[in-house]
Amino acid sequence: MNTEILGLLCNPMKLERDRAVGELQKFLPACSKADRLEFQSNLLQLISDTESPWETKHGCLLGAKSLIPYANLESEREIDFLHQMKSVAEKLLTDVEVRVRLAAGEVLGSLCAKTGPDVYAQCKDHVLQLVQSSLDRQPLEGGGSRQEQLETEKLVEKLASSSQKRYSADAAQLFHDTAGWKHLETSLKGLQAMVEGCGTDFQPFVDDELLALVFQALAHANRFVRETGFYVCAALVCCGNTSQDDEGRDSVGVVNPIYAYGHEFSRRLAKGLSDNWSQVRLAACVAARKFLTSLPNDEAREVFFPDLLPQLCLNRYYVAEGVRIYSQETWRQVTGCRGRDLVQRHIAVVVDHYTQATESDNHAVREAACACIAELASKIQARAVRPYVSRLLHTLLLCFRDDSWPVRDAACVACGHFVLCFPDEAHGSLALLYPLFFANLGDPIASVRQGAAAALGNVVRAYGREAAARVMDQVTQGLKGVRNQPAESDKYHDPGKGAAVFGAVKKLRDNDTDLHSDNVMYSCGSLAPRMGRGGCSDHKFRRPSQPWEMADGCVHMLAELSQVAETSPAVFNTLPLVAEACHHRHYTHHLVFIETVCKQLPVIARGVGKRSFKAVVEEFFDPVFYGLECENALTSSAASQCLNQLGALLGPTILRAKVQNHNPSYLHHLDANVYIAPF
Repeated sequence: MNTEILGLLCNPMKLERDRAVGELQKFLPACSKADRLEFQSNLLQLISDTESPWETKHGCLLGAKSLIPYANLESEREIDFLHQMKSVAEKLLTDVEVRVRLAAGEVLGSLCAKTGPDVYAQCKDHVLQLVQSSLDRQPLEGGGSRQEQLETEKLVEKLASSSQKRYSADAAQLFHDTAGWKHLETSLKGLQAMVEGCGTDFQPFVDDELLALVFQALAHANRFVRETGFYVCAALVCCGNTSQDDEGRDSVGVVNPIYAYGHEFSRRLAKGLSDNWSQVRLAACVAARKFLTSLPNDEAREVFFPDLLPQLCLNRYYVAEGVRIYSQETWRQVTGCRGRDLVQRHIAVVVDHYTQATESDNHAVREAACACIAELASKIQARAVRPYVSRLLHTLLLCFRDDSWPVRDAACVACGHFVLCFPDEAHGSLALLYPLFFANLGDPIASVRQGAAAALGNVVRAYGREAAARVMDQVTQGLKGVRNQPAESDKYHDPGKGAAVFGAVKKLRDNDTDLHSDNVMYSCGSLAPRMGRGGCSDHKFRRPSQPWEMADGCVHMLAELSQVAETSPAVFNTLPLVAEACHHRHYTHHLVFIETVCKQLPVIARGVGKRSFKAVVEEFFDPVFYGLECENALTSSAASQCLNQLGALLGPTILRAKVQNHNPSYLHHLDANVYIAPF
């Protein structure tokens, strides 16, 4: 069995080496001391051989990591094995293969967990020197093997090839920011493993020298180094998670590093929580949660809330799902039921952070900031927010003109919340808001149209007849405009000079090599400049709204207004225009419009009332059954659900009688729909 597992650990295939680790973990609990000693001896022999390939070294390190917890510390032979493994792992921290370096760090962490902090004390100078030398390293500097230097030169030459400059400044800087850091990331990961292995015994080693290196890594140009640095921070704050007195001292008088360096941690964590890269932001979220939950009580956390609370609050709406979900759970654990009170208490720094976030180059941050500003209006006491309403509305108006449509959508919804919650303060901004609301109501993006309808619904609720008259006038014009819709929906219209949105016309530009050659590269747009200043999306690119899209937004608007008692009669009077718009089928996207009508018609029916809607329901049978029989699955499904909901509202017998009265040929479709798509 020993020989078989050892052979798998040395296999060139990673899957086989991983399988060997699983087999070894099954074998060790029941194996004899003699078998374990033999395995240790064979493992050391293989890993100490300088001719062994990196796969063998990697597999042996994985095996050693599994072996170490089973070592008998009363056996001199096994203690000798642990010492030799420490020496080997320490040496392999500088191996040319990154996977070997990572595994070596994990072995050192296992040794710390098994034998205590003496392992770190012996490795400390070497590990910290590796980190320091890599932090100070400059790209293309001398050092390392000739092979490493040649590989570096080839990489930089490749990066520079697009500009036809062998060692251009741009290529050198890109290498400097991404690949030119040798052992830095893996050395930090090894340090993290040792800190976690030592646990609370690591507290005496947390000093100015160590933290200076870690904090330097947190500000590094390379995002992977920053990410690892925050995980090291998470390990450091956990090592102080013991019972302390009011001054942060444990039972033997050692000061918890959180107390000694708390504000240094919190300031750097705050910066990490606002990092442009989602992976770095998530690592900072992990460190921030461990930092705050390691503190003994709410009073101790209160000191650090001005630094961390606004960032934690904003990240609950961040677009990256991992960051968002983790931050929501962190908020629950840290604030409990006091979240609103804490935001109100620190409202000044919260508002400052939100307004600064709307100026971020990362569109996801700007979108999250708008959502958070909307939350201030709807969830926080008005007396706390009122002094900042003017500033927040001004910020939202700027975001309403943003180049990114998700940001405009979030700003639109947020403005609707502010108008509803602070109608007096917002009234002076209506002249600027109405054109923006109406532009979003006809936006090419469907979700933006829905958001505009919801926001305008809040405007009507806030200002009553004054707003209702203006909105209904726009709805009437929008529904009548369908007759002017061109037969082709103008997918590839001239982009014009407006702000950038993502639509069908983008296809023209995606295949234009002149626009996508010899330019700066960005990953997922996270670090790209805002579109109005250049970057991955040209701010001059926009497809103008089509008449049918405005009509589509107007249908959503009617569904919103039907829920307002004062405007439901006006909505009822407008229904014939909706039915008429459905009969214009000369354009490509008419099925999308009919789908929207089918989805919103039951909502409108409930809003205007069962008795009133009976009088006009027959006007919609032709478009609904047209949608039911069409080949578009989404439209057909929406029509099917529409009929079932109308049947539940009016009564199936009444609906069937009206269908028969309108067109008896529709009855077999109606009857079939009852069985294939029950409500």
